[in-house]
Amino acid sequence: MRYRERVARTKRAAFRDWVYWGRPVPGFGDPDASVLIVGLAPAAHGGNRTGRAFTGDRSGEFLYRALYRAGFANQPTSVSKDDGLVLRDCYIAAAVRCAPPQNKPTRIEFARCQPYLEREVPLLRKLRVVVVLGAVAMQAFLRTWRATGHEVLSPAPKFRHEGTWRLPPITLIASYHPSQRNTQTGLLTESMFDRVFESAQTVLRNTIGDRPEAPRNQP
Repeated sequence: MRYRERVARTKRAAFRDWVYWGRPVPGFGDPDASVLIVGLAPAAHGGNRTGRAFTGDRSGEFLYRALYRAGFANQPTSVSKDDGLVLRDCYIAAAVRCAPPQNKPTRIEFARCQPYLEREVPLLRKLRVVVVLGAVAMQAFLRTWRATGHEVLSPAPKFRHEGTWRLPPITLIASYHPSQRNTQTGLLTESMFDRVFESAQTVLRNTIGDRPEAPRNQP
């Protein structure tokens, strides 16, 4: 908490004219969503600045371009809370709600934020697909899934990019996190990320028989 507030006061030179959000960042998206995306935590000068998940940072740029191409977003950019972005059949949440130092949340931060995810997941009554961004987000979601009365495979699923597991009534899909470390090194490419959301669309078509396919957007 002290870190997020300190960042909001000191700011980054490029954003000195911004009034930083500087508070826990809530989930964002369609409350009737069939797809949930679980990230790690807000970026100090991204979500902590703008007040919206994956907004105003490079990870968000990579994510929202992919969501737009897959038809889950009405535009490929996310720069502020009032930029007109709308998510279609998709909701975004995080394992930790406050920006942590060096993007490395502690066990205490995970524990304190876990109840938020546990309350959000049951509210998504049409949920059919969960996309986890990174191994740590995957672990947080699996803890949430158990805590909300659902069964988890034994042994528990082990993270791998494009790994897919059935955890009725949802399908869990894992992806590398779209951090700059992963995207700039080529560990995660745009085509790899596109396949993750194409898989999500395929699951939706196969599990909701009369559901119309979400519109796809051109890059």
